[in-house]
This record gives sequence, structure tokens and C-alpha cells, in this order.
Amino acid sequence: MVAAIALAASLCYGIAIVLQHGTAARADPAASLRLRLIGDLVRRPLWVLGIAANLAGYGLRFLALSRGSLVLVQPLLVCGLLFALPLGAALAGRPLQAREWAGACAIVVGLAAFLVAAGPDKGRETASLAAWAGLALVLGLPVAGLVAGSRRVTAGRAASMLAAAAGALFAVAAALTKAAASELRDGIGHLVASPVPYAVVAVGLLGMVVIQSAFQAGPLIASLPVLIVVEPLASIGIGRALLGEHLASSAVAVAVEVVGLALMSVGVVVACASPVLGGAQ
Repeated sequence: MVAAIALAASLCYGIAIVLQHGTAARADPAASLRLRLIGDLVRRPLWVLGIAANLAGYGLRFLALSRGSLVLVQPLLVCGLLFALPLGAALAGRPLQAREWAGACAIVVGLAAFLVAAGPDKGRETASLAAWAGLALVLGLPVAGLVAGSRRVTAGRAASMLAAAAGALFAVAAALTKAAASELRDGIGHLVASPVPYAVVAVGLLGMVVIQSAFQAGPLIASLPVLIVVEPLASIGIGRALLGEHLASSAVAVAVEVVGLALMSVGVVVACASPVLGGAQ
């Protein structure tokens, strides 16, 4: 059931990928990394539709994370690419090519190998305040460094650096979402009185500004693969270290997990190079 909900969320995210990336690429470059970038984008109908798809995906992810682990749910969201490819091809009026099919197959095989070998469990639903503070320090410094460094490099590298920062932020937002789902079980009043939902909004909004700036900074092939690879990898690390989610640790299991994640990552890069997703930009 958790996997099915996560796959439904990935469908929504796939639709959002197709609708949003081109719109952000055409926004005013001077608005990069500023909230007024969002103000510019909300006047563009396709971007707004993409946001609606993102919100639907987030609602489904919230439901999935309330029942399952970060290690299970977050990697499954990579399947958004599997939905984005045929949708993008349909809008472009052309069939998928062999290279695109190969990328999709690599994602499916790599993801399946990782999940079967890892055998993830649910773990804890939240963590102590000290643990959250430690996570903010461990990931906050690299994120800040990536964002600051993106100002001093070429457009392609800037897009990749911003996408990596956004991926880490979205992984943190996913962990906070899982904690928010736990708070909600005690009632809406308990949730509203908790700092968790406000942290979700703050981190999520920051991640949105950063990833839209990444889409704007350079071609999609420089940002989208990085985002889609970094977010699940960071989520796996957070789930394991912060929430105590189990992954099989025998030598064979670890080897299959690593190979599976590597194959999935290669598939993501190949799929994102597709012209129907903006790879030819």
C-alpha cells in the first residue's frame, strides 16, 4: 500500500517536471535565488499547474511517509521520471527513443535491486531536538556553501550546485514531513502547536526557490539529474542516521544496494538527457 501511494505521488511529480522546467528557464535571470522569482512564475499558467501537481504529490507523499520509511518512499519518487518521459514525448509529438527506454529500464532495475536488497523498515517517526539540530548543522553548511559557490561558477555548474543544495533541502523536508504526520496523529491542535509544520514550510519554500533558480541558471540536464539523485540518497542517509531505519547490512546486501543505486543514478542521467525533458536545451 505504501509503495502504491508513493508511486501515485511520483506520477504527480512527473507531471510537475514536464510543466515547470521550461517555464522557470524563461524567467528573469535577475530574480535568481530571490522570492520575487516565485512572484514572476506564479503569473505563468503552466508553472501554476505544475505547482498544483506538486501539491498533489506532496499530499500523497505525506500519506506514504505516515505509513512507511524514508528509505522506501523517497527512492520510489524517482519513478516520476518514468511518467515524465512518455508525457513529455506525447506533448512533443514523438515516440520515445531506444536511449530513453534504456534509461527508464536502468531506473526500474536499479531501484528494484536496491529495495529488495535493503529490505527497509519503518524506523522511528521523529527524532530529538538535538538530533534535528545536528542534522541542520551537518547539511546546512554544505547547502550554504553550494548556494554561495554557485555565484562564482559557470551557468552549468551553478545549476548543478543549486540542484544538489535543493535535493538536500527536500530530503530534510521529507524527514520533517514524516515527523509532522506523527504529530498529526495526536490531533490538529497538537500539530499546530508543534514547530515541525513551520519547519516543513520554511525548508520546503527555501528548497523551491533554490530549485527554480537551478532550472533558471542553466540547461535542465545540468540540474534535474542532480536533484533526482541527491534527494533519495540524502533521504536514505537521514532515514538511517536520524530515524534508525533499517537497511540490510550483510556484504552481499550492501553490494547489491550500492550497485542498484548506481544503476538507478545512471538511468536518471540518461533519462534526463532526453529532449522531451529539456535535455537538449
